[in-house]
Amino acid sequence: MTAYFEKVNAWNKDLWKGLSLPLASLDLELTERCNNNCVHCYINLPPGDVDAQKRELSTSELKDILNEAASLGCLRVRFTGGEPLLREDFEELYVFARKLGLKVVIFTNATCITRALAELFFKIPPLELIEVTMFGARKNSYERITRSPGSFEAARRGMNLLLEKGVPFIIKGVLLKDNMTDAEELTSWTSTIPWMDGPPVFSRASYLRCRRDSKVKNDLIKRKRLSPAETVASLMSAQNGYENALREFCTKFMGPQGEKLFSCGAGIGGGCVDAYGNFQLCMMLRHPETVYDLRAGSLKEALEVFFPKIRETKASNPGYLKRCARCFLMGMCEQCPARSWIEYGTLDSPVEYLCEIAHAQARHLGLLEEGELGWEVKDWEQRLESLSGTAPGGEQTRTGQGTCALA
Repeated sequence: MTAYFEKVNAWNKDLWKGLSLPLASLDLELTERCNNNCVHCYINLPPGDVDAQKRELSTSELKDILNEAASLGCLRVRFTGGEPLLREDFEELYVFARKLGLKVVIFTNATCITRALAELFFKIPPLELIEVTMFGARKNSYERITRSPGSFEAARRGMNLLLEKGVPFIIKGVLLKDNMTDAEELTSWTSTIPWMDGPPVFSRASYLRCRRDSKVKNDLIKRKRLSPAETVASLMSAQNGYENALREFCTKFMGPQGEKLFSCGAGIGGGCVDAYGNFQLCMMLRHPETVYDLRAGSLKEALEVFFPKIRETKASNPGYLKRCARCFLMGMCEQCPARSWIEYGTLDSPVEYLCEIAHAQARHLGLLEEGELGWEVKDWEQRLESLSGTAPGGEQTRTGQGTCALA
């Protein structure tokens, strides 16, 4: 019997032969302004920042970008910020994106969700889970981070409106010294949300200011960050299988990457448009030499010409070549051009904070002895191979068909 349909890999090059490079998804920072003033935030500007508002992309400019994205095969757009719901034209942009057939992801703190917005999301579903960031389970810890009186009640009110209408959403979190004690309580509360299929994902290694615009704020963020030891203790104690998943990840993806800087998917089939029309390979990378001005060009040119050239960039920093290029922990480490830019203003400076976290995790897993450095290890392949057969506590596990069957 003849099949009525056939499943194919959407990224098969033959499928797109003769067509422009497909754009799978697109991030849109609708504004950098936010009604919260979070201590750790890497991007926020005051909600009433008139200069920022004047420089933001207009409604028509954003619609042009969405139209081009759809013409390039984009299936999914993420509205983020700042707080995207601060835009007076948010509803108009949302409906426009949905009429184009785009799935819409919304990153929000939920404080600006009104009954009218909840009704809109019910009538015209985003087709993706709304992602709400919660900064604590209790008012005092939450508002120590947001530094915005009344924000805790406003966030809970917004989420209750979504619950009343049955609009799917999930909770994310951020762990800082100010709210570490809330993690268990927050996890317990989020388990009551119908669309959560596990504990919330917590960000632990906070970013510095993406635009490198405030040493004072960066110093504050550094003081609020968890230490490498606290970060690893938090990760390994989480009841979400993190350690087993990390072990399996290590056996598949770890190893030195040499002088090549971009080993991620940044700029491939996607990117991030900031509030002012700069197209970036990823949400965090704002180095002036790596951003493309959409007001003077197109998504297509950026994806097909500009981004591929940037991705060919190789490291020249002697410290990077000595350490990161030779370190087998690079798969575990979050070292990347974006983090280097944020921390030091270059694309290839080793980020000490991330290096310490990676080494602490490797020591926990038994990949390194105390005092060993990842770039000095010669037998790293054998160490990773032995890891695939060892569960936490040293218990041997069975493997089959080339995959790690860790319990």
